[in-house]
Amino acid sequence: MIDFSLTPETDAIRLRTKAFVAEHILPLETDLANYDEHENIRSDLMEAVRMRARAAGLWSPQVPKERGGMGLSVTAQAVMYEEANYSIFGPVCFNCAAPDDGNMRVLNQIGTEAQKAKWLQPIIDGKVRGAIVMTEPHPGGGSDPTMMKTTAVRQGDKWVVNGRKWFITGAGWASHFILLARTSDEPRRELTAFMFHKDNPGFKIIRKVPIMGPEEHGGHCELELTNLEIPDEDRLIGVGEGMRVVQTRLVPARLTHCMRWLGLARRSMAIAAEYVSRREAFGQKLAARESVQMALGDVAKDIQIGRLLVMHAAWTLDQGGKGMKETSMAKVYVANLLHKAVDTAIQLNGARGYSKDTILEWIYRYARQARILDGADEVHKMILARAYAKEGEEFWHWG
Repeated sequence: MIDFSLTPETDAIRLRTKAFVAEHILPLETDLANYDEHENIRSDLMEAVRMRARAAGLWSPQVPKERGGMGLSVTAQAVMYEEANYSIFGPVCFNCAAPDDGNMRVLNQIGTEAQKAKWLQPIIDGKVRGAIVMTEPHPGGGSDPTMMKTTAVRQGDKWVVNGRKWFITGAGWASHFILLARTSDEPRRELTAFMFHKDNPGFKIIRKVPIMGPEEHGGHCELELTNLEIPDEDRLIGVGEGMRVVQTRLVPARLTHCMRWLGLARRSMAIAAEYVSRREAFGQKLAARESVQMALGDVAKDIQIGRLLVMHAAWTLDQGGKGMKETSMAKVYVANLLHKAVDTAIQLNGARGYSKDTILEWIYRYARQARILDGADEVHKMILARAYAKEGEEFWHWG
């Protein structure tokens, strides 16, 4: 049974997260000196807030308690992540920001105990950051990973990797990398996943790709891999099972993006609602105008639809389902909702919204990537069309 009420424990986490964000994180947004080159929270401030979050028991919600995390269900994560990203600085302070969030999740799920100790635990402990190395320049792999050109060739007990990757989020700060490379041309078994460290000879950052921004710490980088040697013990699961690693990581990662984006959408609405409640024009408050009420009401409705889609997908994953179509529906809807919410907020704030006097312009630039990353809208609509073609009326089953 799907029950949308929160358990007392989950609601307590929600309230604690909300209070922590209000006290320790939101005030940092107002001073430009607190931002780094990526327009994100300055690293020394981030570390200070992270220490407080750990002390408050609000740390690494996606990993088990025995490894130092909170061990939350996916539905409970949805509640916490939404509150965490009410601030633009929030998720990284709780160790639930991309790309570390997805990397911790997949390593905990599929890594051996030795791999977890070597590659996962340092990320949980906040000692290192991680990244996932997949996307390539044309004609390499992007939305279609089977086009991947980067190769890994086995030589005894090691693999030798050669290729080029780009738009690798967080690569400038990351130490631990998940790498996807071609190991054969066998259909559906072309790719294999590996772990490597930034100090491995043969790894080089060519450039940080300038983007509309803002961005995660470490930027979006173009990488060159030249005779990069990786021991076979650092291979994740079986040879040719790279797509299994990708899907294990990306399906919940897409959903956690949506969880966080709902927080940003709510924040945009709050900024708009506060402004129109006090701004007067032509003899009355903007909030009294029907056109303004309709704009706010429309976004409020869409945020709630997005939350229901996210919760349904989270519930599906908690029940042991794959959640692919449920996550794709949430991804398309919430990505577009985020853009609509902040665009509406900017319109209602007028020139103030377009300026840097609020964080709306930051969120607006950030929101545009949502319809591209972790699968463009078109890819997810294609996934949904294929699911409908296969399932027919069962597409809408109540299971």
